[in-house]
Amino acid sequence: MNEPEIKQNVREFYDQIGWKKESDGYYQNARYEDLRPISAEYIHRCHLRITPYFSDGGKFFLDAGSGPVQYPEYLTYSMNFEKRVCADISITALIEARKKIGAHGLFVVADIANLPFTAGAFDGIVSLHTLHHLPLDEQEKAWMDLIRVLAPKKTAVVVNGWTESKMMKKWQPMMEKMEKIGRLIARIRGKELKKDQKGKRAVSDTAQATGTFVQKLDASWIRSKLDMPGILSVDIRCWRSVSVRWLRALIHQPFGRLALRILFRNEEKRPEFYGKYGQYPLIIIKKIAHSETEK
Repeated sequence: MNEPEIKQNVREFYDQIGWKKESDGYYQNARYEDLRPISAEYIHRCHLRITPYFSDGGKFFLDAGSGPVQYPEYLTYSMNFEKRVCADISITALIEARKKIGAHGLFVVADIANLPFTAGAFDGIVSLHTLHHLPLDEQEKAWMDLIRVLAPKKTAVVVNGWTESKMMKKWQPMMEKMEKIGRLIARIRGKELKKDQKGKRAVSDTAQATGTFVQKLDASWIRSKLDMPGILSVDIRCWRSVSVRWLRALIHQPFGRLALRILFRNEEKRPEFYGKYGQYPLIIIKKIAHSETEK
């Protein structure tokens, strides 16, 4: 499949399926998140890890691959900016985002690897779970474009997922064991596991979303591609160390909420460790100056 076909498939998936609301009021894409009450506090606090990086505010804030601005915490990122520019390949996503942001937003159909903005246009940039929909060579181009449109002395924050988390790989045998126990309990209770649209068991966040392209990366790839002394400062910290599969398999009553509070505290104490070895890093880019190609 070539790059135009990949992007077309991503667009069609989110326009027709991913950003359509289901009967429970959530977007179809939300099935890749753990929305159970027991995990809500932990996920809420992880979402808010991004907010402090944009406390200084500014004029224009770019949400690159904004989707529908899916969770309430996402709104806090641009609260100190005059305008939030939502750029997404899906028109459905932008229609949904406009319902939430209203006059505070500007909405642009755009390819994240070919942003239609001038260099240095934004005083802050966020991109959440978007770059992994591109092949690695296109991801590199997207990173460079995000850096190009970021103003000097300003910050961009990107949340993505590592291709293989060493921490989650270590936990895999335990997850598989707990999933088997869960299926056994479900059968005993006469209940079926939640099914997706095609009648399959609900997929984990490590699986490929139907209709989209997923190719992720690791910390060494990031550092090698963004090695620009005097131009960029790159810091890799923890956004969330565990996967949705881990949460669903291991976090249950009566001690699940307490376990997640302890996990969050550990992530706060060792953000670089959990950022490197956990599932979802928080990649913080501070732009020191324009590169020669941007001048």
